[in-house]
Amino acid sequence: MRTAPVLDARIASFSYHGEDGAVLDDVQIAAAPGTLTAVLGGSGSGKSTLGRLLAGWLSGGHAGRFTGSLHLRAASGGAAPEDSAPLEFRGTPDDPRINPALWSEHVGFVPQDAASLLSTVASTVAEELAFGLENRGMERHLMRTEVAHAAEAAGLTDLLERDPATLSGGELRRLAVASSAITRPSVLILDEPLGSLDDAGAASVRRLVSRLLDSGTAVIVLSQAADELALSAARWLVLDGGTVTVRGTPAGLAGSPGLLHTGVVFPGGAGHSVSPPRRAGTATAETVLELERISFGYPAGRRKTRPTVLGDVSLTVGAGEIVALTGPNGAGKSTLLRHFNGLLRPDEGAVRIRGADIAGIPTGRVADRVGLLFQHPRDQLFERTVLREVLFGLERTFGPSAEAKARAALDAVGFADQLHIHPQELPASRQRLLALATVLARQPDLIALDEPTVGLDRHGLDRLDDAIGAAVERGAAVVMVTHDLAYAKAMAHRVLELKDGRLREA
Repeated sequence: MRTAPVLDARIASFSYHGEDGAVLDDVQIAAAPGTLTAVLGGSGSGKSTLGRLLAGWLSGGHAGRFTGSLHLRAASGGAAPEDSAPLEFRGTPDDPRINPALWSEHVGFVPQDAASLLSTVASTVAEELAFGLENRGMERHLMRTEVAHAAEAAGLTDLLERDPATLSGGELRRLAVASSAITRPSVLILDEPLGSLDDAGAASVRRLVSRLLDSGTAVIVLSQAADELALSAARWLVLDGGTVTVRGTPAGLAGSPGLLHTGVVFPGGAGHSVSPPRRAGTATAETVLELERISFGYPAGRRKTRPTVLGDVSLTVGAGEIVALTGPNGAGKSTLLRHFNGLLRPDEGAVRIRGADIAGIPTGRVADRVGLLFQHPRDQLFERTVLREVLFGLERTFGPSAEAKARAALDAVGFADQLHIHPQELPASRQRLLALATVLARQPDLIALDEPTVGLDRHGLDRLDDAIGAAVERGAAVVMVTHDLAYAKAMAHRVLELKDGRLREA
């Protein structure tokens, strides 16, 4: 006897207001209790829109035009918000409305920007984990037990008293997944759940998913990579251009032409390679970046002592050299990059760019020589169009040639015909490439990249490779933070690990 799906979606089409074409077209997906389904696709394939639609974050009316149906059943005995019949959407004003509060009791969703899921009112990780349980009126002694179990599964036990605002990107992602899983939804949808996670963090997310499956939760993973979590799925749906082009088992689809065409990334870089000449050069004797015994700690906050994040760190990077920094989540890698351009200042030690100490120099002036790509590119995008984004402040450096520089940088990352799109309308992977263009256009002496590969499909990785290669050829130094060790070894002249506040050879 087959198990009835707990979530059944039949999407004839979905388009955002103001868009000419449909983002999703003829997509059907059903999730049965205790099953793992992976939806794979390249950048712009519609995966994130699908996740938001299934989670009730999008519908007709205010979000766009939706035709099709959504049917949510209770997984075991309880009443689902729409248990009697499917919700039918025709793209008309009298379409049904999803009650997001009721829908979210049964369907959990962790978006690509995992931090956006968090409450922002919790002062500790423990309070954040308890937030959903408190809203459901769980007794306090039961809540403490559930929080402890969720923290242990997600590898957050040692962080329970930390302020979520002080966590690294990878730690925030684990917290978001655990916060959504702790309420034991009937369906959990995870958008790029392993992005920016170290090996231990990725393993903890896989453990969480395994526990949910064992308890009967249906899990849907949206990913541009056929990673370990996707490979453990019972079936794959492949999205390309907003429609399902291929469906089947991982064994039947892995390496198939229909999947390779989409730009999906495979373990070990299958279908994607780094051209040796791009990293074949060696650094010159000219030093671009010099860190001399820098130490740094964030304010103590609730703690009695100020925690040391960086301790006596020294590093020299020459012109034309690529250095990759790895290390566990929370080790201080992003903190270290923010010292390069003066966003953070060391408690002790010195940071020099081309031999000049940046102490006392305004960050805006340092930025002329140091370009920083943030781990979350949305944090550095604020203009109304793609072209205006890259042009911002460029005239001060390049004068009349500023627009030509901006257009060249945009062309390098694949935006030649998308100059007037609003940056916030782009998918996360395209926002990352746009943020990279804002760095490239200034032709800085030092380029610092924080998790540049996260969310990029194979085509995006090729763009990134070309950009790094061109920067190195003109003599720039590149320092990248990444958890993708295979990528680091393929691209970098040196791979260093930051752990316990210190750098060492990886």
